[in-house]
Amino acid sequence: MRPMRHQTGGAPVAIVDPCCAAGYDLPDLETGGLGGTEATILRVATALAPRFEITHYQDGRSHRHMSRVGQLRPLQDLDDAENPAVLIVINRWKMAIKLRRRHPDTPIFLWLHVYPGRHNRRMGAALKAACVTVICVSRTHAKEFGAFLGAQDAPCIRVIYNPLDDALQPDDTPRDLDRLLFASSPHKGLAEVFARFAALRQDLPNLTLAVADPGYLRWDAGPVPEGVVSLGSLSHGALIRQMRRALCLFYPQTSFAETFGLVLAEANAVGTPVLVHAGLGANAEIVADADQRVDGHDPAQILDRIRAWRCAPPRVTANPAFRLGLVAEEWAQLLQRATLTRPQMGMV
Repeated sequence: MRPMRHQTGGAPVAIVDPCCAAGYDLPDLETGGLGGTEATILRVATALAPRFEITHYQDGRSHRHMSRVGQLRPLQDLDDAENPAVLIVINRWKMAIKLRRRHPDTPIFLWLHVYPGRHNRRMGAALKAACVTVICVSRTHAKEFGAFLGAQDAPCIRVIYNPLDDALQPDDTPRDLDRLLFASSPHKGLAEVFARFAALRQDLPNLTLAVADPGYLRWDAGPVPEGVVSLGSLSHGALIRQMRRALCLFYPQTSFAETFGLVLAEANAVGTPVLVHAGLGANAEIVADADQRVDGHDPAQILDRIRAWRCAPPRVTANPAFRLGLVAEEWAQLLQRATLTRPQMGMV
């Protein structure tokens, strides 16, 4: 049985997410537990839904559902789906190659939110031969991904930023100058953040570190220092309120490279500074103000920056290029052009 289409008048676009453990929808932004990738997909799809006929195929989803982001369907429904005008695959390059064999004339995009591991070096040649365009989420991401593959094997690579809600702005929420915030999964360097925080408290014993863990990955971050407050999994609105209260988003870890770092951009959007390690992943691109970047290996530099901010918190703003309106328009133009062209493939 073929799935019924949601009539919007726009070209049918299939978003294929083979990476998620369970289905997700807009209400999950308010209940918490979503990672930045899923949140980004939902925001972009919501903005595009009035112009395209969007169907999401999600691994772990058990039932079909109609949403403001489009049709939500189990991944296995993809086997019986009508031929879409465009396919967008999340992260899994082998899925993109598999779909190319099934849909030889359909434009396919691999929307990449991660840095591939060394065992994936052959993905470049395969994607190039299959005429799959890769969408990276920052210029840094695209540059490092291209270097990883090598010029000869690199497919077409485009950059479209992850989006910030257009409504995210600073307000008059009073800041607690003794409160730092970590708002990421613990595998993103929380053990190192704990060590840096413990060192800070030797000089600033009144500091607290609030930790908002989305809860999608269990990870041992080691002993929890005194002064740490666990917030658990928060809705997006509750997380933003925590950002507004904090002196800064405290993220001086040196091991996990962000391809974008959505919480970093969101914190700046509401006027909250971000303390990040300079030169790691996309930190310098997303957190453009050099005053927010430190040597995460240097506790003295971190202490100096926190002391300075407690005396005079810096004024920070969002990069306008990250705003949802602009990002959605980039996606819309890309998809519209894609529906007018056919892929010119090598041997798959």
